[in-house]
Amino acid sequence: MNKFMKIAFKEAIKGMRGNEGGPFGAVIVKDKKIISKAHNKVIQANDPTAHAEITAIRKACKKLKKFDLSDCEIYSSCEPCPMCLSAIYWARIKKLYFGCTRKDAAKIDFDDELIYDAIKGIKKGKQIEISEIDRLECLKLFDEWKNKKNKTQY
Repeated sequence: MNKFMKIAFKEAIKGMRGNEGGPFGAVIVKDKKIISKAHNKVIQANDPTAHAEITAIRKACKKLKKFDLSDCEIYSSCEPCPMCLSAIYWARIKKLYFGCTRKDAAKIDFDDELIYDAIKGIKKGKQIEISEIDRLECLKLFDEWKNKKNKTQY
């Protein structure tokens, strides 16, 4: 077993057996050194975003004191859900390794197909009612950002 995947695997066991969340672990690596490791903490934190990958990204950013992880890789015990995959893209991580697939996860009731279908625009029934309101007022925020002189672009 890959040494970094083995650590992600052990993190998944730790979280699952500790009743902190589902069987998911992640490790972020830079220059073949572990920067962060995490497991799913959804139950323990009462936070639906406390997935292993998100938690590992937050820890790595804090440790490295930067939001750009383009010089890092991530190892995950399972193919990331849409939220985590988006976070991996936002963090600019260039390489992702995963163990189980999203189909494997669906077989144990971690099924994200509804979200994948919503992203593709083929969702089967509404789960969230979405409405655009107050666009013109909110565009003022964008104008201010566009003209802000001392912004940090990301």
